[in-house]
Amino acid sequence: MIFKRYGASFESVDPNFQSTALTEIGFRKDGERAISASDFEAGYERVATHELEAEADGPVQDHAERLLLARLEERLLVLESNIDADEILVVENEQGRDYPKTRQNTRNVVVQGENKLHFHLHVAPPLRVGVYRRLD
Repeated sequence: MIFKRYGASFESVDPNFQSTALTEIGFRKDGERAISASDFEAGYERVATHELEAEADGPVQDHAERLLLARLEERLLVLESNIDADEILVVENEQGRDYPKTRQNTRNVVVQGENKLHFHLHVAPPLRVGVYRRLD
């Protein structure tokens, strides 16, 4: 299960990665579970931190961005599927401080004698996800 802090509580979330959104790398509360910040701090310990990155290239900006976001989401979901039953994932990036965003480099390339754009996208800073284990 994936959690994100919202004020004084940690809420379970689903990834909401959309190339057309202002914040492409987003999360949507799913309403399944909420833990108060005080209960979380008293009941869980961090056992690992992962920094998830992704890259994509292509001649069409939106297609490359969709591919980038799909790769990032896949990495997050694989990480979620590999944690133990007494563990949870917590998105540790903070909105307005170090929140991941898609970044793009554009260059001109010549294809069959015509100038075309080529897009290279990556995530910066990486999506930082902590693995937390429930204390007994």
